[in-house]
Amino acid sequence: MKVGLFVTCLVDLMRPRIGFAALELLQAAGCEVIVPETQTCCGQPGYNSGDSKSAKALALKFLAEFEGFDYVVVPSGSCAGMIRVHYPELFKDDAELLARFTAVGTRTFELTDFLHSIAKLEKMPGTFKGDLTYHDSCSGLRELDVYKQPRALLAAMPGVHLQEMIESTTCCGFGGTFSVKYGELSTRMADNKCKHITDTHAPAIAGGDLGCLLNIEGRLRRNGDHATRVLHIAEILAGKED
Repeated sequence: MKVGLFVTCLVDLMRPRIGFAALELLQAAGCEVIVPETQTCCGQPGYNSGDSKSAKALALKFLAEFEGFDYVVVPSGSCAGMIRVHYPELFKDDAELLARFTAVGTRTFELTDFLHSIAKLEKMPGTFKGDLTYHDSCSGLRELDVYKQPRALLAAMPGVHLQEMIESTTCCGFGGTFSVKYGELSTRMADNKCKHITDTHAPAIAGGDLGCLLNIEGRLRRNGDHATRVLHIAEILAGKED
């Protein structure tokens, strides 16, 4: 099957090895992977801020770049949720575009969901060994029902021992522009999340959205924790965590 990999702008700018890890995982699952070079942002920051004009422009750009693939895979529940849930909302008054966005949305998957539910990847390339805990990102969980998929993939790695934290499904406080608009509340939420991570005594925290992971890592470091590793699940599954 021919898969278009939507890398996301945050991965491209901040931790591109996640994109390479996603590419290797898709290839390990037997996919033909194409990474359109002109891709940029899904438009979520503008959409969340009420700028529907720029969000629509980026949505149409995405449609032109990715509509022709059998599947679109995204290493982010947040961006995948934007494509599947909110693009159709943006074009609800245009029947033709609504149909096209709905169609491509049904073929768009968050990375772990695709690997587990569609590609049925059973053997992970990575060799991670040790304890880790997992943070469930809001968009992936609530918009795409991504919860069991990353855990099933981690369970297929014999060296991994998952230590569940309490409130793993509670927001870390990032929420894109939420953390900018409500800084004090966001900080309190991040501190709560960091405490739950620390209480597991796991030396690593994994997740499926880089925005959440950067927020968590930043708060851990500001609180004096320079030891806990903060990793995207793609890095662990593909063996790209170093």
